[in-house]
Amino acid sequence: MRDVDRPETVSQRFPEAPTSAAAARQLVRAALGGIPAEPADTAELLVGELVTNAVLHARTEVEVSVQRQDGRIRVRVSDDRPDRRPVPRHCPPYTGAGRGLDLVEHLASRYGVEVDVRRKTVWFELWMDGLPPPSPGWGTAVPRAGSGSTVTLVDVPSALCSASQQHRHAVLRELTLAAATGGVPGVRAEDLVTANDIDHVLSACTAIVSSGPLPDAPLRSLRLPLPAGAAPAVRVLRRVLDVAEEAAREEHLLTLPALPRGRAFRDWMFDQILGQLAGDRPTAWTVVPHEPEVSVSELLPWDASHVRASRSPTIVADEGNRIVAANGAAAGLLGWQPDDLVGRRLTTLIPEHLRRRHSAAFTSLLLTGRARIVGRSVPLPALHRDGHVVPVRLYIETQETADGRTVFVARLAPRAAASPDSPDPHSEVAPLPEDTRVPAPPVPEPPRGAGRAQTDMKALDRLTLLADTGATLSNSLDLKEGLHTVGRLLTQRLADWCVVDLFTDDGQVDRVCVVLGDVLGLRPAVHEGRLPPVSEASRGPLARALRGAGPLLLTGAPPTNQAGSALDTDYLELFRRLGAGSSVVAPLSARGEIFGALTVTRATERRAFTEEDLSLVGDLVRSMALGVANARLYQQTRNIAERLQRSLLPPLPEVDNLQLAARYAASSTTAQVGGDWYDSFGLPNGDTAVVIGDVTGHNLDAAIAMSQLRSMLRGIAMDRQEPPEVVLRRLDLANHSLYREATATCLYGLVKGTPQGPWELSHSSAGHLPPLLTTWEGDARYIEGGSGLLLGVEPTMPRKTATTVLPPRSTVLLYTDGLIERRDEPLDRGLDRLCRYATRLAREPLETFCDELLIGLGADSADDIAVLAIRPAPPPDAGDSRA
Repeated sequence: MRDVDRPETVSQRFPEAPTSAAAARQLVRAALGGIPAEPADTAELLVGELVTNAVLHARTEVEVSVQRQDGRIRVRVSDDRPDRRPVPRHCPPYTGAGRGLDLVEHLASRYGVEVDVRRKTVWFELWMDGLPPPSPGWGTAVPRAGSGSTVTLVDVPSALCSASQQHRHAVLRELTLAAATGGVPGVRAEDLVTANDIDHVLSACTAIVSSGPLPDAPLRSLRLPLPAGAAPAVRVLRRVLDVAEEAAREEHLLTLPALPRGRAFRDWMFDQILGQLAGDRPTAWTVVPHEPEVSVSELLPWDASHVRASRSPTIVADEGNRIVAANGAAAGLLGWQPDDLVGRRLTTLIPEHLRRRHSAAFTSLLLTGRARIVGRSVPLPALHRDGHVVPVRLYIETQETADGRTVFVARLAPRAAASPDSPDPHSEVAPLPEDTRVPAPPVPEPPRGAGRAQTDMKALDRLTLLADTGATLSNSLDLKEGLHTVGRLLTQRLADWCVVDLFTDDGQVDRVCVVLGDVLGLRPAVHEGRLPPVSEASRGPLARALRGAGPLLLTGAPPTNQAGSALDTDYLELFRRLGAGSSVVAPLSARGEIFGALTVTRATERRAFTEEDLSLVGDLVRSMALGVANARLYQQTRNIAERLQRSLLPPLPEVDNLQLAARYAASSTTAQVGGDWYDSFGLPNGDTAVVIGDVTGHNLDAAIAMSQLRSMLRGIAMDRQEPPEVVLRRLDLANHSLYREATATCLYGLVKGTPQGPWELSHSSAGHLPPLLTTWEGDARYIEGGSGLLLGVEPTMPRKTATTVLPPRSTVLLYTDGLIERRDEPLDRGLDRLCRYATRLAREPLETFCDELLIGLGADSADDIAVLAIRPAPPPDAGDSRA
């Protein structure tokens, strides 16, 4: 065995080639023979990383020297590019590239860099005995602002910036290695050199202002001092990255292409750099128009705690299609416990008939970066643990984690569940894309002279605040959005932060609203969510207010000796985290019922609340409580209508050799219900009746009218078993006796045939859209016959019936206008789009056919959607039985 303490130095030069990293590791292994395995393995790992960096970034010959002395190992890696200094990066655990220096920092005892006019040497030491002195560090050199121009990137989201930079490094590294073996055409060697050089400069510039972990503040502005003449090099980098993205999509590189958010951010960054170098003014990331899948609403790095705090049913999956987080609302909706879902494939929650298509779409998103449903509100079925299907509306967005990964955040809402303004944590719907939300009422401008946390309010200002608060809640369809708007009013004119806690229907307490004035770096949403219960031991100020006491004046944070329960402790912790000088907490009560409590607080440096402020806060909570009471009353009415509507969407009959499937999806953009419905039932003579209709309006009256129309039609059809045009005429006459002013569309049809065929559809239409017939071979056409006036226009007007032969395995689709109509678009365009979709789905199972239509055409629909699909299927011995 060699003498470990005997001084010995071994050195060797290696060419500029990817194989040099492996050769350098072999040199280190040979030079360190006879010493313990752990330091030898570490030295071998680190020298491979440093030589790889030198090959990729310095592009010169590399000299490696290994020295052993006094129980220490010293490794030096030298190249001929002294101008290319190391650029350390914050490298999270999931980083795919750029971890070389990070590994050296974590594994080496000491490390540093030496630079002279001719060479640069990066070194590290491993000490097997004794405590090493501090490391000199890397001493990153970056261009000075005076040497060129300074570019300002405004409103940069920290997590997205980090993830985008990591992806840029990864694809460039893979492209460089692939190009060394001639594996990727379309990139000139000199362009690849230029791209790596300017990428190194951009990374060095970013390192000045973003060293270390990501900050808490969601947005920041970056000032990048770029060298003179940087614009041509940036253009080359952009072209090279485009080639790399295409190579990644073709699976020629060992990395995936960028997802839509990352690609959009990179394009924005290059546009800003090139535009500002040409003399343009900066444009913030947050004000640039984006596609729906490129949301800028979620600016904070994603964290699992956000899911647990969310009141919306939320499930998060990673790029491996595995669930990484789920909250109780989502798990309970689908019959699981949250911890039981984590680690499972997302397909666990997808009905079997859609799993193959989901996997294909997810793989396509990763390989092409083209999103299908990301950023859109989509109606689709979810699979309950016990096997039954739960119709939900799904909203998915991509977010970046603080450690550099991309996750897919999915928010679910039962299609017949409560709207976002309900305090029930199991019934909130997902947030909608910005361009489809009902606009929140604007925050009125404060009176002249009013400012943040106004202290001495005049009588007129007090009246104005009360009027604005009442108007805000009265004009808002969304209670939670209205409360946040009120919170912004209060933090502008009265307090530094405010909190609203509301009782749920089952007596629990939810923190539905936290607004923090101008405080930066804090995350209000983290403090929202379900609170501990109000127990007999609860005696803190919040518990007292929730029992009806107050308004209560607090001159400071609640005393710790009042923390008699988990609720009291939580309230005390909120004051500690947000900072509080003086506060007022008051109950929200109206019509003899307590709904919750409002807390308004001023910071310690501001004038404290006094007894004179209690009357103002008392007036405010009375006005707010009336708004909450009215919103809940409205919600209860809507829930009744939705349950009524859902109860009138019946199970479909079972008919030999005739398949039926139906779907219903409420509007994604309105809190109201409509009059869309479908129905199907068997007649005594063996025919199968099929119905689709739409009552004018989106309110409880429309739902009631729909229920009566549906019941009357069933009764008339079963009693007489007459042709469709007669049944519709009788229905119109009966409806006229109930609703003289109401109108509705309706299509009534009879499907006739024997198990062996042939089958035919006879139908009459009262102003409804024509049925779509799609053959097994993929031909599609609309059945235009049998059309007539809407119900409620002229009941005595004769109607017509059209009869159409249905080829085996063809599909007849009945649908309402929400499936095809779009704002500012001709109806013909929507009909053509439906034809194209149906053609592509002609041979899919009927359940898949309906779900894919809603996924593809029902996303972000401003109207309710009902569809009913019919497919005659010949018996197994009658030929191809696929259906």
